[in-house]
Amino acid sequence: VQLQASGGGLVQAGGSLRLDCIASGRTFSMFRISWFRQAPGKEREFVAGITWSGGSLYVDDSVKGRFTISGDIAKNTLYLRMNNLKPEDTAVYFCAAGTTWSPGWATPSQYDYWGQGTQVTVSS
Repeated sequence: VQLQASGGGLVQAGGSLRLDCIASGRTFSMFRISWFRQAPGKEREFVAGITWSGGSLYVDDSVKGRFTISGDIAKNTLYLRMNNLKPEDTAVYFCAAGTTWSPGWATPSQYDYWGQGTQVTVSS
């Protein structure tokens, strides 16, 4: 599975962005696909994820109510709509795909494939 993330950029606080992640290759093997982010000097953290079948999703409390995750299986694309962005949302955003079930969503080792990341910068 190959993942290509795009859509990052520079935005003022309160603004919006939409990130896209296009999956290719053995996409039928994906069980879940999620967004993570990593700010400078910090560990990679989970943002939101969905099961590729669409049966369930999970959004971290830090972005709940502001970020929306969705997927289009026909287009093999994962989306992250980010509204009311804050400076603390500044990070490199990665999409990641896991092929097997395990409890929880937030551990990077649960994911087998990673995209290259897209930079989101929110100015105050």
